[in-house]
Amino acid sequence: MSSPIQVLILCTGNSARSQMAEGLLRHDGGSDFQVESAGTKPSLVRPEAIAAMKEIGIDISGHRSKSVDEFSGKLFDYVITICDNARETCPVFFTKAEKLHHDFEDPAAVTGGESERLTAFRRVRDEHVPKDVCARHSRVTGLGWTFCTAW
Repeated sequence: MSSPIQVLILCTGNSARSQMAEGLLRHDGGSDFQVESAGTKPSLVRPEAIAAMKEIGIDISGHRSKSVDEFSGKLFDYVITICDNARETCPVFFTKAEKLHHDFEDPAAVTGGESERLTAFRRVRDEHVPKDVCARHSRVTGLGWTFCTAW
């Protein structure tokens, strides 16, 4: 068996988008991936992200928001930025990694009641299964992921 594909998913706060992407890739990719997520300005994992993922059977309640600086010495095969701010400030120490980018709506920026906020988190969750990472590796092409021809 070959080594797992090393993936780092970056956004600004590491509170919603990147946390959900990490949970999805860990769940769907299994042992084929070693997945981390981080933020350029880490905060807290949003309860709406935890709730949206729980609805599809993925538990991210044990996740914590991490700074990208925690991974400065680690080598990654892929660094995926999922907001424009993270792409623009992506540290140079990831020079050897293949970089992928797609700017997702920030569900944490949605105002309104609990229902409106949770709807925004669900929408982003359902959009952001990173198929291209898997499509490049035959051992995981059978995952049936349905995302992002824009990458």
